[in-house]
Amino acid sequence: MTINGIPNINLNPLGGVTKKPSPLEADNVFSTLLDNVKNDQAAAEKVTNDFIEGKGVEIHEVMIAGEKAKTSLQLLLEIRNKTIDMYKELTRIQI
Repeated sequence: MTINGIPNINLNPLGGVTKKPSPLEADNVFSTLLDNVKNDQAAAEKVTNDFIEGKGVEIHEVMIAGEKAKTSLQLLLEIRNKTIDMYKELTRIQI
């Protein structure tokens, strides 16, 4: 009896079959996430400056932009922390 390796697919919980991400795709996800955090922070800074300069920006827009930037940064930090924890756990595995 021959045992074949696990194919490079996984089942999508919403139906269908999807391809497993390659390491390059995972790197793309992290760089995209980092770019999104940068964009959110830049947008929050712009809205804040526009509010300070009196360009017709309401205070709730400033608060929403600031919270969005804060939340995206917290998500990035949590992903980083979990990735570091995963790496530490993998280095503890005895082969």
